[in-house]
Amino acid sequence: MSDENTLQPPVWAKEMPEGSFISKQPTYKVGEYFNRFHKDSGKNLNYYFYDPTEHGFEKGKKYPLLVFMHGTSNALEGDVCINYSGAEFYSKEEYQNKLGGAYILIPLAPEYRDNTGTVHGNWNEIETKTVYEVICEFIKKHTEQNGGISKKVILGNSSGGSMTLRVTFDYPSFFNIAVPMGAPEIPDQKIFDLYDENEVHLFFAIGKHDEINDFKENVAPLLPRMQRMKHVFIYTPDWVYNGDHGIASINFGYEMGQHCIINPMHCNLMFDDGTPMESRLPEGVTGWLAEELEK
Repeated sequence: MSDENTLQPPVWAKEMPEGSFISKQPTYKVGEYFNRFHKDSGKNLNYYFYDPTEHGFEKGKKYPLLVFMHGTSNALEGDVCINYSGAEFYSKEEYQNKLGGAYILIPLAPEYRDNTGTVHGNWNEIETKTVYEVICEFIKKHTEQNGGISKKVILGNSSGGSMTLRVTFDYPSFFNIAVPMGAPEIPDQKIFDLYDENEVHLFFAIGKHDEINDFKENVAPLLPRMQRMKHVFIYTPDWVYNGDHGIASINFGYEMGQHCIINPMHCNLMFDDGTPMESRLPEGVTGWLAEELEK
């Protein structure tokens, strides 16, 4: 990791609104809810999972399943991957109560570093069938005795966002809701037709100053078709914020932050003072999910 004092300011710093400041890390605590998750394996993948029936929700009922696909190198971080994937807070009472209870599954890519430090075994190298099969096995092994699954939601950040798009493209009838966040792999517009045909609801999230994809070149051309979808919420903020009202950015080898839209999405698109980050979502992402799960 580079010393942040040696790094140049991000290229977009000069475009920030007057009075804005850069927030170097999320304001929420990492690891507070790790003990609510178990670890298991199946179909050659390890995974973390959360069972709502262990935390006050009635057994014998069907609950939705939230599948979180982590970003590249996150599986190398041990339990911290639970947080980095955006899943940790979905085990909180606040989130769980909003959703009426939900299972959580975090598949782990078989990542490793070679002697040059390059990460291999990430989602870009894994077949969608592997992810599909581990989800199916988890449902059979961990939920059927408790009542099973109602609807299936897949959420992914960064390369996990790309895998979210890939696996829903290959198995569109299997999933009910897709939430790709900051996906480097911009979708082919054919996926929107598949979503409409299979009643998949889409929450598409990417910042306008994303470092991986140029918004005007890569994202804007998709918007007209996306806006015609049957079930869609498009979240393309001018700036990605942390809970302290600062514009999110982290020093990690080079100045990166606007790509990491997982920060505000993980904290339910709410500032620490309770103000919504998105006026169209006064109850945040969980409010949107709760409504979509009822449809």
